[in-house]
Amino acid sequence: MITEKNLNPISGYGMLALSFLLLGGAIFSMISALVFPGILLILLFTFTLIGLVIINPNEAVVCTLFGDYKGTIKKNGFNWVNPFYLKKKISLRARNLNGQSLKVNDHIGNPIEIAAVIVWQVEDTAKAVFEVNDYSQYVSIQSEAAVRHLAGLYPYDDFNETGTAQITLRGGADSVSELLEQELNTRLAPAGIKVLEARISHLAYAPEIAGAMLRRQQAAAVVAARRLIVEGAVGMVEMALAKLSEREIVQLDEERKAAMVSNLLVVLCGDKDASPVINAGTLHN
Repeated sequence: MITEKNLNPISGYGMLALSFLLLGGAIFSMISALVFPGILLILLFTFTLIGLVIINPNEAVVCTLFGDYKGTIKKNGFNWVNPFYLKKKISLRARNLNGQSLKVNDHIGNPIEIAAVIVWQVEDTAKAVFEVNDYSQYVSIQSEAAVRHLAGLYPYDDFNETGTAQITLRGGADSVSELLEQELNTRLAPAGIKVLEARISHLAYAPEIAGAMLRRQQAAAVVAARRLIVEGAVGMVEMALAKLSEREIVQLDEERKAAMVSNLLVVLCGDKDASPVINAGTLHN
């Protein structure tokens, strides 16, 4: 496997000055009817100009000589290298990949739609150029494969009462993004690509089950709310009976306690406001 190695170029300003001297010598030779020296100086002038290269910030140039990798220039500015080098510019800037929405099945088989946004950059220019055919296309394809694989590892949501799923696609966004970033770095390492950030940008149930799953979510929310209401109501009833007994406000037999508990639970757990009925008779009438 080819790995990146640094290539130190010569300053381009000195070679540019030399090229002007060669051009001046060529013109003087032609004027003096020295044809052969003039042609030689023109060839040297052209040879010098071909080797000049401008490298912008966050940019690199991969150099090869007759099919042999010689190194990568990352020194910004005006440089000069061997004119016989074949030079390929590579951007080192961070890039965004806004993945398309994919239709996949989650861990429990529910069809979902998922998409991710990935921030990446070239870290090893030699691998990016020589190890894969097109590193941009490689990033796109491997990113799609990673998102599909990740979506199949975890459920969209956890509807179990016990909450056995430690990570879900909907509830564990940070954990899922971290796992996606790790998998992408593993997949893209052979191409010399480093993933800076990976985030799920779109997550939803597929249209054919979206309505049913929405009703399921609503039902789960209602059950959870009812459970909380019942627990609170039982606690309040228990406190009421304890206070009545402690302060000896009224003595209730088991039948009256059962009736009181029933009435309080109806009032506390009902969906609508209760209509009170005032008993103007005796305690047992």
